[in-house]
Amino acid sequence: MVRIKGGTTANKTRRNVLKAVKGYRFGRSTKEREARTAMYHAGNNAFAHRRRKKGDFRRLWNVRISGALMSLEMSYSKFIGALNGKGFSINRKMLQEIAQDNPETFARIVAEAKK
Repeated sequence: MVRIKGGTTANKTRRNVLKAVKGYRFGRSTKEREARTAMYHAGNNAFAHRRRKKGDFRRLWNVRISGALMSLEMSYSKFIGALNGKGFSINRKMLQEIAQDNPETFARIVAEAKK
């Protein structure tokens, strides 16, 4: 049987790995072993942080709603409790957009929740 050398395949794999880490700093962009580990860690972080991003945004919306409620002399927890009690089905993202863009509309929503 004829011997097949693996140089072509190895070079192709190496080229693809180094292409994927283009723009990374130091040895991670030029050394194959460091590039592979950098790709592995980047993939793990991307996976985990896609989920973490959802919580980050929810926290941001809560802070913005709370800030808008301070001027209306109501706490965030009492407001959310009142909304749930009244059966309002408006999510936090929409609430913070209304609070930011249309403060008078947000004030009416708060007044309805207080009743």
